[in-house]
Amino acid sequence: MITIKEIAKLANASSSTVSRVLNDSGYVSEETRKRVLKVIEETGYIPSEQAKSLRTKKTSVIGVIIPRLSTDTTSRLVNAINDELAKKGYQIILTNTNLHAEKEVEHIKLLRSRQVDGLILIATNVNDVLLKEIRNSPTPIVVIGQEIPGVSVIVNRDFEAAKQMTQLIIENGHNKIGFIGVHETDKAVGVDRKAGYLAALNGAGIPVNEQWIVDANFDYQTGYRAMKQMMEQSTIKPTAVLTVTDTIAIGAMQYMHEHHLAIPDDIAITGMGNSKVSQYIVPSLTTIDFLNEQTGKEAARLILNIIDGKEKRPKKIQMKYRIIKRDSV
Repeated sequence: MITIKEIAKLANASSSTVSRVLNDSGYVSEETRKRVLKVIEETGYIPSEQAKSLRTKKTSVIGVIIPRLSTDTTSRLVNAINDELAKKGYQIILTNTNLHAEKEVEHIKLLRSRQVDGLILIATNVNDVLLKEIRNSPTPIVVIGQEIPGVSVIVNRDFEAAKQMTQLIIENGHNKIGFIGVHETDKAVGVDRKAGYLAALNGAGIPVNEQWIVDANFDYQTGYRAMKQMMEQSTIKPTAVLTVTDTIAIGAMQYMHEHHLAIPDDIAITGMGNSKVSQYIVPSLTTIDFLNEQTGKEAARLILNIIDGKEKRPKKIQMKYRIIKRDSV
C-alpha cells in the first residue's frame, strides 16, 4: 500500500504538504496542490480513515437517533440528513428507539461511545433525564421536533399549524369537530397541536366536547380505535375530525369506511405530515406539509456548523409549513 511519504516523493513535495492537501487545511500553492492531487489520482491512493481520525480527532460520522423506522416522516428526514452530510464527506450511524422514550438517553450514550463527531436526535419527548443528558453531553447535539431551552433545535410550528387547520375545517361549515391526538409526553405533537385545535375553537366561539377528544399512538391501529371510541362514547356525533398525523387519520378513515360514513359528506377529516400515501387514498387527505426534506438539510448544516465552531450559541430554527387541501374536507 502506498504511503504519504511515497506520494510526497513522487510529487516533489514534503509529507506535511501532502497532509495539508489531504485535509484541506493550511496554505499550499495552487501549483503544488495540483501536482499532489495528480499523483494521488494516478496512484489511486486512499487515506486511512483510522489514521486520519487520529490526526484530526474527527471520525466524520454523525449519529442519528430516530423514533421509528417505518414512517414516511422519518424516512424523508433521514434521507435529507444523509444527503446533506455526504456532500461534506460525512457518514451517519442510525439507531431506532421504536418510540421507547427511555431509549433516547441510552442511544445518546451508545453513539458517544462510538466517538461520533455529532448527534442528531429526532425527539418524541422532553423529560428531565433526557434534558440532563443532552445539556451535559460533550458531543454536539441538534434536536429535531421538540423545543429545549439552551439546546440547538429545529422545530415545527405545531400550534399554528393545528390552529390554522382547525380554522379551515370551521370555514367549511363545521362546528362539531373532534380531535385525535397523542399522549402529552410528546410536547410538540401531544400538547402544542392540541392547544392549536382548542385555540381555534375558542376563537370561533365553539364549545369543547371532551367526548370528542381522544388519544392514539402514531399508528393506524390506534387511529382506528380512537375513532371508534369517539363515535361510540358520544350521543351527538362530530361532523369533522382533526388528527395530529396522517397515519392516525388513515386508521380513523378505515373505521369510517367500515361504518359507511361518507367522507367528507357525512364526516370530514384532516391529517398532518403530508405522507406519500395521503394523496393516493380515497378520498385524498387534506393535511399539513411540514417540509421534512428541508428540515433534514437544516439539521445537517446546523450540526456541521456547531462542530466547525461556526455556531457558538444554541440556535433555534422554526420551519415553515403549508396546508395541502385535498378531498377529505
